[in-house]
Amino acid sequence: MKRRFQGLHQADQSNAGELPDGVYLTQVAKAQYGWHAQKPFYQLRFMVVEPQILAGRNFSGRLYCTSKALWKLTWFLRDFGYDADLLGQDEEDKNLAGLRGVVKIRHAVVNGTTLLNLDAFAPASRWDECALASTAQANGPEAA
Repeated sequence: MKRRFQGLHQADQSNAGELPDGVYLTQVAKAQYGWHAQKPFYQLRFMVVEPQILAGRNFSGRLYCTSKALWKLTWFLRDFGYDADLLGQDEEDKNLAGLRGVVKIRHAVVNGTTLLNLDAFAPASRWDECALASTAQANGPEAA
């Protein structure tokens, strides 16, 4: 026999400030390179621009700079409109602040720790299309 505790999930307030999984139009608030011998990374802090109800909220994530993960960093830089000339010169991270784009985030639990994954990126110009697709997906196939 299974016992269920109605509303127990609501008692956990440790996740009260977290953004839900989804798609957000964001602006890079801060970018900092984190050196690590095996897995160097960029720590990025994003500020939500849209949806309006969550505007101003912040979240952070990492983009790794290993040879296997450079494709994702390149994807982020391209979709957020990073200057291709600077990319060729291996410019500093200070030029990342202020860039805008769409980010899809997802929370994952690994070894009991909740991590925020930056799953996908798109140019800011595609925000309306991405938001619409995200809403349709969240509502299920019957909404289509």
